[in-house]
Amino acid sequence: MSKTEKYEFQAEVGKVLDIVVNALYSHSEIFLRELISNASDAADKLRYSALTHPGLMKDHGAFEIILRPDKAQKTLAIVDNGIGMNKEELIQNLGTIARSGSAEFAAHLTGDSKKDMNLIGQFGVGFYSAFMVASKVEVFTRKAGDSTGWHWTSEGAGSFTIDEDKKTPTGTTILLHLKKQFEEYLDPMRLRFIVKQYSDHVSIPIILENGRDKETLNSASALWTRPKTEITEEQYRDFYRSLTHNFDEPWLTLHYNAEGIIEYKALLFIPSKAPFDLFQPDKKRGLNLYVNRVFISDEVEELLPHYLRFVKGIIDTNELPLNVSREMLQHTPVLAKIRKGIVTRLLEAIKKKMEESDSYNTFWKDFGIVFKEGLYEEPENVKKIAPLCRFYSSKVDGLTSLDEYIKRMPVGQKNIYYITGDDLAVLRNNPSLEGFTAKGIEVLLLTDPIDEFWPQVFNEWDGKKILSVTQPDKDFEEIKALSENDAESLTDSLQTLLITKVKEILKDQVNDVQMTNRLNKSPVALRAANGQMSIHLERLMKQHGQQQSFASTRILELNPRHALIKKLGQAVFDKAPDEKIADAVWILYDEARAIEGEPLEDPAGFMEKVNAFMEKGF
Repeated sequence: MSKTEKYEFQAEVGKVLDIVVNALYSHSEIFLRELISNASDAADKLRYSALTHPGLMKDHGAFEIILRPDKAQKTLAIVDNGIGMNKEELIQNLGTIARSGSAEFAAHLTGDSKKDMNLIGQFGVGFYSAFMVASKVEVFTRKAGDSTGWHWTSEGAGSFTIDEDKKTPTGTTILLHLKKQFEEYLDPMRLRFIVKQYSDHVSIPIILENGRDKETLNSASALWTRPKTEITEEQYRDFYRSLTHNFDEPWLTLHYNAEGIIEYKALLFIPSKAPFDLFQPDKKRGLNLYVNRVFISDEVEELLPHYLRFVKGIIDTNELPLNVSREMLQHTPVLAKIRKGIVTRLLEAIKKKMEESDSYNTFWKDFGIVFKEGLYEEPENVKKIAPLCRFYSSKVDGLTSLDEYIKRMPVGQKNIYYITGDDLAVLRNNPSLEGFTAKGIEVLLLTDPIDEFWPQVFNEWDGKKILSVTQPDKDFEEIKALSENDAESLTDSLQTLLITKVKEILKDQVNDVQMTNRLNKSPVALRAANGQMSIHLERLMKQHGQQQSFASTRILELNPRHALIKKLGQAVFDKAPDEKIADAVWILYDEARAIEGEPLEDPAGFMEKVNAFMEKGF
């Protein structure tokens, strides 16, 4: 045996270990689910590797996972004859979580041990759950095709050791030295229950070795290959939890056999809660692909469009060769046809669930921000996607659909109107809504980043244009007529005089200054010039480091019926002191910026001007 080498765990691993070692978790039995899942994956990987390297399976025998409790030694061994690991893979897979989203995992640690433990499986670091129940963990492993095995040991205290072990057979044995309070996991009855609950679907036998006795604990049948009539809701749930490493119930389960030109089996799930890393760009995505029950890949992104990336599940087909390569998967028309079928079935199932269940708004609040991307990404399915979308509105408290919006449209309204921003409460009070609200014109309130983009592609529904209230066109004149205000307006001559003065004061801070009929209660508002990006979109771009000039594209709108604007116009006509007029104009401009969520360029100067006006008022 070679010299023992000592290594330090990566920093993020240390955080994981600190959680599992120092927290008594109510679901401690998940360690067995995680380790069995890893063992099953190892068998799948060896089976797939052997397609191109048949020698790896020479004299191998049937795949199996063995649970070997030893009450005398207080140990539990989980043994598989899968792909195994070499030394480098031991260090990479068990000493770091760089390939499993370490930064994202660390960012989501809350300090609440129960919540943090629930993240472990979701971030692909389930191996470390072994330290919940074990004071020491040993791993004996040899990679298929190698002549040397390795022995990995750790007590979860910040370091691990590795030494050579030539006696280790191909595969992996994880030996857990159980803590006293977890010796229940040496009880055959307890092990039977856990395997039945979490791992009954695993397609290779899970065998309990108790002395000379051997007992297969699972049905060893791939769940997706069985008829739906033979599967209970509990079995679907347990399979979902094993697949996703979540503890929630699936919001939607879709199980079907596609027959015809392209044949495949599908078992798909939509979670009831959004995963913590839904928006992480390096998150492993896609469905698990099997060919004739042989595992091919667990990240086939081509099977789902990006807006359905929250869907989990398995596709099994005989339409692809067993030795299908990654490059082939990216170009084969078979996958495109399967994808089309999956999307059609999913959208139909979501629609049915929407019509039959009162939980749809809960689904939407978790996944709507992602699902709406389909309006932009997939024009060919937009007629199916749009009715499933929900939006906040200026007229109703909860969520609404486009069809519901159209039913509420008053006589004379021809278009659907929306406004974008960061905050729902702020949008409800945006001055740009005032002219619409005055006469009952409903406006959709859109607060997600994708809302800046999908109206560019999906810009009409049921014969109605979808228009932004901040970029009115000729149709806005109809809204003007509907929102007619009887308040006396600033005279035309004073309007012209005031506009000239405001332009002179603000200079290049704005693109233009205009009078408007869109405002009702507010004196001023900012809007983008026609054809320019919205204020909200420009702010999003700035947040992502794409700097744009704010002032060059903005129009400052003045309400000629507002008392403050009328007095300001009269003050200009009466040739009031320039400093007084300039201070008022700058206060109004900063007010318009603040309403749009823009930071004040000179907060101290703004407050000084406001305080001076208040002082004179008193």
